[in-house]
Amino acid sequence: MNINSTIKVNNLDIKIIRINNIEYISLTDLARYADKNEPRLPIRDWMRNKEVISYLGLWENINNPNFNRGEFAPFKNEAGSNTFKMSPSKWIKNTNAIGIISKSGRYDSGTFAHPDIAFEFASWLSPEFKLYLIQEFQRLKKNEAYQNKIEWSANRTLAKVNYLIHTDAIKNYIVPTLTDKQLHFVYAEEADVINVALFGMTAKEWRDNNPDLAKTGNIRDYTDLIHLIILNNLEITNSVLIKDNISQKERLIRLNESARNQMNLLCNNKNIDLLAYKDNY
Repeated sequence: MNINSTIKVNNLDIKIIRINNIEYISLTDLARYADKNEPRLPIRDWMRNKEVISYLGLWENINNPNFNRGEFAPFKNEAGSNTFKMSPSKWIKNTNAIGIISKSGRYDSGTFAHPDIAFEFASWLSPEFKLYLIQEFQRLKKNEAYQNKIEWSANRTLAKVNYLIHTDAIKNYIVPTLTDKQLHFVYAEEADVINVALFGMTAKEWRDNNPDLAKTGNIRDYTDLIHLIILNNLEITNSVLIKDNISQKERLIRLNESARNQMNLLCNNKNIDLLAYKDNY
């Protein structure tokens, strides 16, 4: 999903979009520092420079395995001459570049670039302007990181605290009937009762489907706030059902019904927007 943000630099609103966790700063907005009416002109003038084309090519070589080096070579040779002309769309189309993108739409149209490239463009416009841009961009990143950390940590901690209640119920009401070798297996199975009821898959199934994410977390680390709220409630409910000697099959049915009911209530509750972490805002 795309996430849109805006920072203000020298009284200019600069849009930032995040696509697949990669940020792109609007070159179109930055160019208004030099030409408010025709921002595409400063971008084209900048891209005519030989040093700029060399820098863009170097960036793509490092970061883009699909960069078309064959098309880049003549651009590098011709750049800087009086007849050389370059535009973002031409650069992207011919070289398969990813450091610069062109967007069309009501709210996020224009030319955007990776911060490494956007900062270079801002420096060409004005070294002072570049410093203000970096400062505001860093401020945005710190604010986002702080908000995400507080929100995620609080809810993940709550989930872990409730998990202690859940495992304590297993220990007191199920573990005594099993051997020592079965203890770990039973804990994993009971955790998966919640996983299946809420996510429709076991922890192992999630790991198999998401091998890259599994390197740094588990299914519960990568869920959203609404699912975490329901997870907390299901763990408490499951601990009560275990104490009441309800079979695992029956518990799974009840927990799944509860999860679906809670999901309908929370998704239709406008107040949840005050708490939910949004992937798109």
